[in-house]
Amino acid sequence: MKIVTDAPAFPPALFARPDGLRLAYRHQAGTGPTILFLPGYMSDMEGGKALALDRWAARRGKAMVRMDYAGCGASEGRFADGTLASWRDDVLLLLDQVIEGPVVLVGSSMGGWLALLVALARPDRVRGLVGIAAAPDFTEWGFTDADKALLKTEGRIEEPTPYGDQPYVTTLGFWNSGQALRLLEGEIGIDCPVRLLHGQQDRDVPWYVAVKVADRLRSSDVQTLLIKDGDHRLSRDGDIALLIRTVATLLDSL
Repeated sequence: MKIVTDAPAFPPALFARPDGLRLAYRHQAGTGPTILFLPGYMSDMEGGKALALDRWAARRGKAMVRMDYAGCGASEGRFADGTLASWRDDVLLLLDQVIEGPVVLVGSSMGGWLALLVALARPDRVRGLVGIAAAPDFTEWGFTDADKALLKTEGRIEEPTPYGDQPYVTTLGFWNSGQALRLLEGEIGIDCPVRLLHGQQDRDVPWYVAVKVADRLRSSDVQTLLIKDGDHRLSRDGDIALLIRTVATLLDSL
């Protein structure tokens, strides 16, 4: 049976950052811990994985929050002004001001990197973490020397992407922020349960990144599941069903 992923018609809620810029989010009430979904780079909260997980949570009476970082989706701001640090801070602001109690973070691609950073910043709030093709440190391993030189001279790179009509834009500000927040060079001081899903046909984030993340995590409760024929998006019906089972089992264990 195909999973339907139509977005709801009503507008998202908004909350203001200290600078007045408003961030969009959707909050579904239910029992906790609250599932907080963090989208990937140039993505938003209305993607197929986020919507499917939201529907499952609604059926099970689980609390869930989806959000758009500044400059993404329905949030205000310019995408080119965003950095890894500013988007991490957007998540922390929502966590501190909107969500009550413990959370389980579910992060896709760059959202997986943000999930790790948020778990490090709020260890008392984060009870579990699920990474979907998590991409920590991609500013380091995801760019050639020529890319880095171009960033430093031009201030940005624009590349075609198979995931949408708009070019894939990376700014020097984002790249510098990512370099300052690298995690894979030492221990990642997270102690909560972590589940890492990664496709071995991923052309954007090599599957060995998941293995390296698992090795660097301090937590002893880490499971890495490699999907042999899975791509970067892991958005097929079977992939989404696996994600839901993973989140459900993790919630049941807390």
